[in-house]
Amino acid sequence: MAEKKNYYEILGVSKNATEEEIKAAYKKLVKQYHPDLHPGDKLAAEKFKEINEANEVLSDKQKRAAYDYEQAHPGMGGMGGAGFSGFGGFGDIFDSIFQGFGGGASVQRDTSGDDVQIQLTLSFMDAAKGCTKEVSYFRNEPCPVCGGSGAKNGTAFRTCSKCSGKGQVRFAQETMFGRTVRVGACPDCGGRGKIVTEKCPDCKGKGYTRRETKLTLNIPAGADTNSYLRKRGYGQAGTDGGAPGDLIVVIRVEPHKIFQRKNMDLYVELPVPFFTAALGGTIKVPDLEDTFDYQIPEGTQSGTTFTIRGKGIKSRSGTGNLYLRVTVEVPSRLTREQKKKIAEAAEGIDLKQYDKAKKYADNVSALYGKSPYGKA
Repeated sequence: MAEKKNYYEILGVSKNATEEEIKAAYKKLVKQYHPDLHPGDKLAAEKFKEINEANEVLSDKQKRAAYDYEQAHPGMGGMGGAGFSGFGGFGDIFDSIFQGFGGGASVQRDTSGDDVQIQLTLSFMDAAKGCTKEVSYFRNEPCPVCGGSGAKNGTAFRTCSKCSGKGQVRFAQETMFGRTVRVGACPDCGGRGKIVTEKCPDCKGKGYTRRETKLTLNIPAGADTNSYLRKRGYGQAGTDGGAPGDLIVVIRVEPHKIFQRKNMDLYVELPVPFFTAALGGTIKVPDLEDTFDYQIPEGTQSGTTFTIRGKGIKSRSGTGNLYLRVTVEVPSRLTREQKKKIAEAAEGIDLKQYDKAKKYADNVSALYGKSPYGKA
């Protein structure tokens, strides 16, 4: 017998988790393992299937109660050699028990539409500063001819005779507790309560048509890769008047030639000519709006990082900083005259004026009695 899946472990919640905690955990995992984010990844697809299966049980009070009971009494399946599964499963038994206390369990058909997920690629600047973008995608929209009923002219249907239009019927079952009755969707009308007698010619009885939808989105400043926007009601059409699903727009941000970011902070690799690093000077530095003058102190070493507060990304959650990481650059192409002047200048500089070089030379001299630079 295959081992029963632990739905709590799959969602990463405790057995005492509230409905809100289960819902939050489910949403987080769906975003992480959605197949659209992992095309061709069979493991991610299987994980996504498990997550949905676990949520389907734990988000339903009756199914969760039945599941918890089954987990707490794993040996009950062997009673009489038949087990509970032979009588329709725990869901059927608990349906019957709950009917006895509440006057009948209601079985509702899910008529809401599915969510639609698309990807939107933004430039670095658009994502950092915020922008407006138009997106287009295809989705199922309620058929305008039949109003989503699937029936010709929206009226070519009759009330289901089996369920009298309720969409539900009662099923009698024999269990270890005796004869029980449960409520389920009507098999004739599929829970709709009505049967189409003549299909709508425009939608072929489906109740929806496939159309392109265009939508203008306001992207807030600070959007980053894998962040997303949710537009309520812009997903697939529901059935039988059910609510439409949502549109989920997943953001992907292109890299930038100058800026790198971490959350709301910006980082710039700043090459500084060696004479500016030695003598000090002003360099124009970019931010998200323009350039500004920044004073480089004399004696600046390669690897030094300068912090400029408030010059990062401005978002609803706050404003980041701008970090300048200095790389002192030595010219690679010098004329003979320039080389001569640099050599003359170098002759007048004592090794003691180089902090790191002096320390390195002292350590090598202590180890081997020789200076690596040929000077004491």
